[in-house]
Amino acid sequence: MSYGETPSQTVGPYFAYGLTAGQYGYDFTDIADATIAGPDAEGEHIRITGRVLDGNGDVVNDAMIEIWQADANGAYTENPVDVASSGFRGLGRCGTGTDAQNRFYFDTVKPGVVADGTAPFVNVIVFMRGMLVHAFTRFYFDDEAALNAKDDILQSVPADRRDTLIAKRVETRTGVEYRIDIHMQGDAETVFFDV
Repeated sequence: MSYGETPSQTVGPYFAYGLTAGQYGYDFTDIADATIAGPDAEGEHIRITGRVLDGNGDVVNDAMIEIWQADANGAYTENPVDVASSGFRGLGRCGTGTDAQNRFYFDTVKPGVVADGTAPFVNVIVFMRGMLVHAFTRFYFDDEAALNAKDDILQSVPADRRDTLIAKRVETRTGVEYRIDIHMQGDAETVFFDV
């Protein structure tokens, strides 16, 4: 006789312990955290921030966002290493339960153009309770309109859905932020890619 999986046997929320332990106060070493670029990294220093929202529009307090990006010159890091030793890691993870408002955030540099026909972007993976397979998407930047208009992948998305991938630039007292929410379902659902 075979029994189905119980909700606790599906995906997460195990991220706190397994993938973002340091952010949640566990005494483990993380291979990645919310700091992707140190103060000496070349490029425009930015913070990317947002929330994960479920189909009802409620904030998800136990999701984990992982991003991977090129540096300011458009080059990817071959091996994510400690930011202190390299200045730039290229990989980051943030649990939404680490912030009082259940936001994710990443301190990084704005990525450069990786290749002709692309705009600056950040690769995003969403892990969330109840999801057996994580979701893949991208963040683009609203102040790169000319390059966004030439990006083959962004242009392959229906025009009325592209805004779900565009992070908005905001000047704050502490520096430049790009803000974007990830909607898992509903009318404003973020565009996700089959990878």
